[in-house]
Amino acid sequence: MKSSVIKAFVAAATIAVAMPVMAQFNVGKAIGAGVKAAKAATLTDEQMAAYVKESVDWMDANNPVTPDDDPYTIRLKKLTDGLTEADGIPLNFKVYRVIDVNAFACPDGSVRVFSSLMDIMSDDELLGIIGHEIGHVAKRHSKKAFRTELLTGALKDGVSAAGGVAAKLSDSQLGQLSQGLVNSKFSQKQEKEADDYGYEFLKENGKNPWGMVQAFEKFQKMEDEAGAKPTYIDRMFSSHPETVARIKRMTERCQKDGIARQESK
Repeated sequence: MKSSVIKAFVAAATIAVAMPVMAQFNVGKAIGAGVKAAKAATLTDEQMAAYVKESVDWMDANNPVTPDDDPYTIRLKKLTDGLTEADGIPLNFKVYRVIDVNAFACPDGSVRVFSSLMDIMSDDELLGIIGHEIGHVAKRHSKKAFRTELLTGALKDGVSAAGGVAAKLSDSQLGQLSQGLVNSKFSQKQEKEADDYGYEFLKENGKNPWGMVQAFEKFQKMEDEAGAKPTYIDRMFSSHPETVARIKRMTERCQKDGIARQESK
């Protein structure tokens, strides 16, 4: 999505923060995805883990990660305090200071939140989004999507490995995988599973799951008012009716559990 569209959404939200000029999220010179898949048997879980780590390390090195004393980092650390693992997968969180409105989670539990998304979300709304993204990790949706991207894109001509060690990827291949991680699209069934896991995850960790509903509502309002979709809306919601249904379903869960809604500030 072009930076001008993203900036329009930020402006529409009447957010004004003092910060350096930000770049777009960097995926390098991503090569085009191929259609020839390598044999699944050639990619082990150990190789998968190595490729995930290599991809996350590349993204962290090629995008502006906010330092520990940055207000964005401080806010995210405070919000995610105590969120250490999901279904046995250790979690770690970082902020990218970029203009894109987005957030994503990787198969290894690395959660990356973009500063421009933080600008337009309340604390509860941001936690709702994070809970949903963690749901994709815990349900192994992210792992399946990453594996598909490997086998049909970066490694379409086969995995080259010696002694079970994954071959090192080029910047071009890592850029493609990064793009795949950020823009992964899931089925409606997977989105429902992520919603449900995120709801329980937030509730069990003392967070208010109403934040997920409120985040959905905010995105829907932005979509209605602007007539266009920033990256995150386009990725999360396949259709407007489904967005309405998800809001209704999660609202009913909160009400059934007797959880009080706290209005966003």
